[in-house]
Amino acid sequence: MPPEQPPSQQTDASARHRATAQRGWAERLRGVGPVIGLALLCVAGTLLNSDFATLDNAMNVLTRTAFIGIIAVGMCFVIISGGIDLSVGSMAALIAGSVIMFINWAGPATGSPLVAVVLGAGLAVVLGAMFGLAHGLLITKGRIEPFIVTLGTLGIFRAYLTYFADGGALTLDNDLSDLYAPVYYGSVIGIPIPVWIFLVVAVVGGLILNRTAYGRYVQAIGSNEQVARYAAVSVDRVKILTYVLLGVCVGIATLLYVPRLGSASPTTGLLWELEAIAAVIVGGTALKGGAGSITGTVIGAILLSVISNILNLTSIISVYLNAAVQGFVIIIVAFLQRGRR
Repeated sequence: MPPEQPPSQQTDASARHRATAQRGWAERLRGVGPVIGLALLCVAGTLLNSDFATLDNAMNVLTRTAFIGIIAVGMCFVIISGGIDLSVGSMAALIAGSVIMFINWAGPATGSPLVAVVLGAGLAVVLGAMFGLAHGLLITKGRIEPFIVTLGTLGIFRAYLTYFADGGALTLDNDLSDLYAPVYYGSVIGIPIPVWIFLVVAVVGGLILNRTAYGRYVQAIGSNEQVARYAAVSVDRVKILTYVLLGVCVGIATLLYVPRLGSASPTTGLLWELEAIAAVIVGGTALKGGAGSITGTVIGAILLSVISNILNLTSIISVYLNAAVQGFVIIIVAFLQRGRR
């Protein structure tokens, strides 16, 4: 028969057990918090305006979520690894302008508008990967803080687009625009194509984060980079791949966005970085890195779109304050995450 533990040891064990249980409940609540928030918003939107609960409005919300949602999936990896990217909106604008210029040139040059559009879509992804690679190399090999690197490229990308557009807008030729339009306006079994692509990107992102060694390394680096180095994790390589992944996501989002308006201007992608970061942290990803989920990020992106949609339908406050609402959301969530790692 095992000897009885002294009362002090029993008290300590009981306290540890309660603390563990409390942390477990806190994590569960944090995980379902975005879902509960989204459900409550949907109920509120339905009560405020009957048009909110229609299928057409739901598809509209999801389609508009797709651009930011796809970028947010890549941003989730970056933030989990302990980094940040402030340039995604400007990057998307420059990619959009470059793709439009290329397609306008390639259409007559190749004699096939379809080939020009397909090559343009590929160019969007390649440019995103190259810009992400540049960020990764500057951060890892150049030993510059992610905030500084991406703050610098934020200005560089948008300045080059403004230069290429000569201060105006770059517009896709009409024939090419008509051919490209179904990428945004088309649907499969009643669901818009951007929503399908968003779903695929989210599923692939979730599998990479949760089912691969690379995903585990990303979380390990965000939790404690020095320990990850001692564990023989190639920290620089993982970080570079993370920024490349975000760049690819920006490229995919941009190739879906171009046919929507058929043009790119200095205001294209404005504040997309704010929306992407907000979606990630509202979805439960720790700002200090080390923990997060793609599912939460997707819910966070939809939740922010629902907020904007409700504001547009009800005019509770001016639509011009949407960005302010997202800014307040970021600050509030950051406040609630104090000390979390």
